[in-house]
Amino acid sequence: MDFTKRHISEAELYKVLKSRTYKISEANVLIRTASEGNRNYFFGINYLTIEEISNLENPFIAFICGSIKSVLILPAKLLFRELHNISHDRNGEYKINIDKELNIILKGRGNRLSCKNYINNWDILKESSQKSGVYSNPEESLQSVLQGRIIDIGNIRGFKTYCPDKSKKFNDKALVDLTTLRECPELQFSDHNLLRNIDVLWFEPKGKNLVPAKAFEVELSTGTWSGVGRMSTLLDYSNVNLYVISNDKKKFKQVLGTLPLIHDRFTHIDSSLIGELYSAELQLKELRLDIGL
Repeated sequence: MDFTKRHISEAELYKVLKSRTYKISEANVLIRTASEGNRNYFFGINYLTIEEISNLENPFIAFICGSIKSVLILPAKLLFRELHNISHDRNGEYKINIDKELNIILKGRGNRLSCKNYINNWDILKESSQKSGVYSNPEESLQSVLQGRIIDIGNIRGFKTYCPDKSKKFNDKALVDLTTLRECPELQFSDHNLLRNIDVLWFEPKGKNLVPAKAFEVELSTGTWSGVGRMSTLLDYSNVNLYVISNDKKKFKQVLGTLPLIHDRFTHIDSSLIGELYSAELQLKELRLDIGL
């Protein structure tokens, strides 16, 4: 059995956040299909989906153009870099048109993204896996996606933002380079060792000092206990909102149910809602720039 048939038959489906992604060999592959149209193959993909897949390890998008015999296997990061050249609507839906030669049509008369090296090139997934050392679970990568989105939302809203992770990246940028604070402020009524390890913090100025406004712990693959424990160091600050971001509200309720004196201080947010809020914030920011208001 050749590489293509064997690995497609063994593909493992991941459903994390917006994307339904398959693990084929050591690559993460988003598969989209389109029937043959009059002139082009049309694919509609939301920005959030493209962003999520491009932040995984060894990410690709397989565009099936009419049949399995005509597949464009494109590195997701390449498409992500070209998004500014592809039309989209106000809801962040990108209109990806692929011509009969399987090149992506870009804005402007006659503009094309040449894709000849990626047509039916299933071996590119094998080559990518050989270059990779250790395979990272998509949940580990998407933890960084959620942290990056929360940082961006805080920045858009004018908060001072902090994240402890020095090596994790979001959209090829280190999380620490996205935040407005390189170091976590020390607070009078908080254990600094716990505080500086909270996944994301938003601060706001009060006189010459910074005071905490919101704290976030992302719990996709880890337990809720550790995140709640770290954020508990902020309980003496009555105006701080404490959030647990996860896909398991039942687990959140079980943990907080054992802490009746403080459970009202914590709020659970489903991870998919962070994406929706992030998308809305970006759209509002773009609209403000467009109309100058």
